[in-house]
Amino acid sequence: MLDVKRLRLLRELHIRGTLADVALALQYSPSAVSQQLALLEKEAGVKLLRKVGRRVQLTAQAEILVAHTADIVESLERAEADMAASLTTVAGSVKLAVFQSAALALLPELLTAMSRRYPEVRIEMTQREPETALYETWARDFDMVVAEQYPGHAAPRHPELDKVVLTTDAIRLAAPFPGTSGTVSRLRTEPITHIEDTAGLPWVMEPRGAASRHWAEQACRQAGFEPDVRFETADLQAQVRLIESGNAVALLPDLMWTGREPALTLTELPGLPRRTVFTAARRASRRRPAILACREILAQTALDISGGPVADPGYSESGPEKAS
Repeated sequence: MLDVKRLRLLRELHIRGTLADVALALQYSPSAVSQQLALLEKEAGVKLLRKVGRRVQLTAQAEILVAHTADIVESLERAEADMAASLTTVAGSVKLAVFQSAALALLPELLTAMSRRYPEVRIEMTQREPETALYETWARDFDMVVAEQYPGHAAPRHPELDKVVLTTDAIRLAAPFPGTSGTVSRLRTEPITHIEDTAGLPWVMEPRGAASRHWAEQACRQAGFEPDVRFETADLQAQVRLIESGNAVALLPDLMWTGREPALTLTELPGLPRRTVFTAARRASRRRPAILACREILAQTALDISGGPVADPGYSESGPEKAS
């Protein structure tokens, strides 16, 4: 009989690529991982790994085992979720990955409400960019992710993850108040009323590779100009300060203004584009009461912020459920 723990190590190697990365993710030493995989080879009676330079590569037989291991792990996760759902108390831990503007707008209320209604649930939150967080949730580094999707940009899909929309929010052009001292007012003295007015002005955007960066660049190009991106930061609060101080313009989602009045001007864009904010969890574990409780409160918080129902429920790939 093959050892399930060793099979999971083999699957982790398939996912992460190196013994060192597996060891780091699972808090083992690389030598311990290597020893366990050597024992698995003896159990299987076939070669599972081959050396390629300084790295190891899975053999065809190892790939077969990985495919079956994925089914085993998913079945065990469903069993754990079903067992937790049979209890009368909502308990356990939820490892949550979330991007910055959602963390600012949604997390305080989530943590407060969970502490009040489900005190035996422990929430651990890590800020992550959506593309990375979706992959890491699939890889079981996180239990759930709050992610985003920009118009015309499909978020990465992983077959084991579901997707449930929380809300949509408008994306608008953010510019300094007229007359604010800074580079923008020096370069343009007239009010900014259209995105075309920002041609030649300094822009702040997220680093290259982010969906929001690609979307913003395309919006500028469709308006007939190449943006002068002088500042790059994934910190949207830093972007806001650059704009408020009169030194940049940007395209920002309305979720940024939850609980605060923007000290800048906001201008609608052509077509009134909206960003979709959603949660994703592995289908095998989504019935865990702690995950259901988090989703329930996040949905209510998003509803309270938006003041109405979700504008685009078509992205939902999971039916509504509630915690026990």
